[in-house]
Amino acid sequence: VQLQASGGGLVQAGGFLRLSCAASGTIYSSYTMTWFRQAPGKEREFVASVTWRNNKKDYVDSVKGRFAISRDAALNTVYLQMNSLKSEDTAVYYCAAKVDDASWNRYGVTYYSYWGQGTLVTVSS
Repeated sequence: VQLQASGGGLVQAGGFLRLSCAASGTIYSSYTMTWFRQAPGKEREFVASVTWRNNKKDYVDSVKGRFAISRDAALNTVYLQMNSLKSEDTAVYYCAAKVDDASWNRYGVTYYSYWGQGTLVTVSS
């Protein structure tokens, strides 16, 4: 599976962006699709995930109520709608896929087999 992330850019605080992650190849029903982000000087962190089989969604506390993850199975694409952006949301955003839909390991980067190239989101205050 190859993942292609897009949609990043420069936005003012309070604004919005929608990221897309297009997958080529087969996404099996057992997969989990996830957005991570990495700010300068910080470790990569989990942002949001969605399971392909039953569309179960999960978010890091800092984005709950502002971000929404969704998937389009027909297009093999995952989206991250980001509203009410804050300066602390500035980071490179990565989409990733792991081949299972277990919940216990969804936060760990080492469990993901496939990664997109990242798209930069810059929020100016």
